[in-house]
Amino acid sequence: MLRAVYSHPIVRNSLVRFLLVGIANTLVGLSVIWLTREVLGANDFESNLTGYIVALVVSFILNKRWSFTFRGDAGAALLRFILVFIAAYLANLMLVLTAIAISGNHSFWLQLLGVPAYVSLFYLGCRRYAFPAPAQVRHTS
Repeated sequence: MLRAVYSHPIVRNSLVRFLLVGIANTLVGLSVIWLTREVLGANDFESNLTGYIVALVVSFILNKRWSFTFRGDAGAALLRFILVFIAAYLANLMLVLTAIAISGNHSFWLQLLGVPAYVSLFYLGCRRYAFPAPAQVRHTS
């Protein structure tokens, strides 16, 4: 059954796979945050940081292997992946902080304004820069 799901034309699309990885990544990150905070007794900062680190590692591995089937240098790809993450996160943060400044409202719902920019930039950055197709990989000697 899983083979049928994985071979479906929609699931073979790298964007769909990227979004599915994002869902799995979110669940893993939130689970680690909950586990470290509620079970292991870590404070909010420690649990949040741990959750994000674990989630980024999971995201890197799944996106490299499954979403983009990247076969190049993993170390270089990891550095590019981190740079793409930082750029996407900063775009998200700028949009959210701008919305808060303009509206004067600190509503949780304003956080949602940054999500489309984050997801779009992170996907495009991963697709074109972090995990480029073989013809796009530059060899440096």
